[in-house]
Amino acid sequence: MRAFTGNTATRAGGWAIVCVAQFVVVLDTTVVTTALPAIDDDLEFGAVGLLWVFTAYTTVLAGLLILGGRAADLIGSRRLFRIGLAVFSLASLACATAWSPAALISSRLVQGLGAALLAPAALAALSDSLPKEAARRALGWWTAAGAAGGASGWVLGGVLTQLGGWRWVFAVNLPIGVVALALSRRSLPGRGSTTRVRSLDLPGACSVTAGIALTALGLSELAHDPSTWRGWAALAAAAPVLALFVRIERRSPQPLLPGSLARTPGVLGGNLTAAAITASTAPPMISVALYVQNTLQLPPAQAGLVFPAFNLAVIGGSLVGPNAALRAGVRRMLVTGFIGIAAGAALLLLLPKDGLPLALVLTAFTLMGLSLGLASVSSTTAGTAEVVEGQRGVAAGVLTSSAQLGTTLGLALSAPVTAATEMHGYRLGFLTGVAIALAGAVAALTVPRAVRRTTAAQGLG
Repeated sequence: MRAFTGNTATRAGGWAIVCVAQFVVVLDTTVVTTALPAIDDDLEFGAVGLLWVFTAYTTVLAGLLILGGRAADLIGSRRLFRIGLAVFSLASLACATAWSPAALISSRLVQGLGAALLAPAALAALSDSLPKEAARRALGWWTAAGAAGGASGWVLGGVLTQLGGWRWVFAVNLPIGVVALALSRRSLPGRGSTTRVRSLDLPGACSVTAGIALTALGLSELAHDPSTWRGWAALAAAAPVLALFVRIERRSPQPLLPGSLARTPGVLGGNLTAAAITASTAPPMISVALYVQNTLQLPPAQAGLVFPAFNLAVIGGSLVGPNAALRAGVRRMLVTGFIGIAAGAALLLLLPKDGLPLALVLTAFTLMGLSLGLASVSSTTAGTAEVVEGQRGVAAGVLTSSAQLGTTLGLALSAPVTAATEMHGYRLGFLTGVAIALAGAVAALTVPRAVRRTTAAQGLG
């Protein structure tokens, strides 16, 4: 009977806190995009400086995720979770009270740091605080929280800005963070570090952070202006820096990214599909957001009413994902999910220039959302299920970094949507989503068949 004692309730509370934290971390990647015009009007950024409100967060987040994951292995997931949550919450307050462009960008940099510490620690904390069966169910909720956070950003940003002003886009994180921090002391038991690693491999940490940050920076710059030399220069600089990281890791006695992790079944496929999932959904979502506002001339609050169907479908797909992967196998569910995303994006090609065929949009969004949820759970399972204890934090960091870079890549590939004529640009965005989703289905074939019923049942355990 001890399995049903208060300790189980405590762990379930910790699971909820971890999911809420994951929601706000991913939310802050997209929620700011619809608030950018209001921020510019208030703080007078200028066209170039305004991009850094988005880029500062995504660059630091993507660059530090692997380091944050390794730190979770070293000092313990629960401790790093609380540190990251505190930094993220305080930085959100600083963003909400920023008085100048420099103050807001600096606060966004610190907010990205907090998110990079928080996100991999959250995923590792699930395996630390929950038994195997509960961890399998929690994986669905954790994935639903992240996917819903990214999908909700397009809607919540406009609603919060219209109802309360752009500062509420950041201020809303503070009460959530304070409550989660207070409850995590009792509800998130966790464990201390059990790894034998005693250093963070600073040369490797610096090189991989710089390499990924340069990649994210380059993609972010190209997302706003494909012709800018800064974006191409950042991508060109990233290649030798990442090559240096590989060389350092081969010679390090305690590498930041253990070689055995890359050889773990499912890790490669899990990361490839994590990037493809976020990259395939960003272009269609941006295209629909522009379609309902620019072409149909709907106000932000009314335009946002078409998106909840997608958000709810993502949550539903994430919740049924663990059982679906358990029955059908992780690889099969990944392929099925990507085909569903491609089919949903293809349906959007039928949107007319005049009038909003609500049934068509709801059908496409429901199909895309359910498929995204199913694929996300299977991708996370593939990338973490067979990782040994002591490497779960860094595995979570790599997986989250791949998803973040996928989002940034999707935004970069969406640039032609804004450059082309309206309907042509939208359809280009839908076709881009279809193409990436089909590529993701091919990438799913790299997940071994062995990563199926047993590992899906184990989840993070």
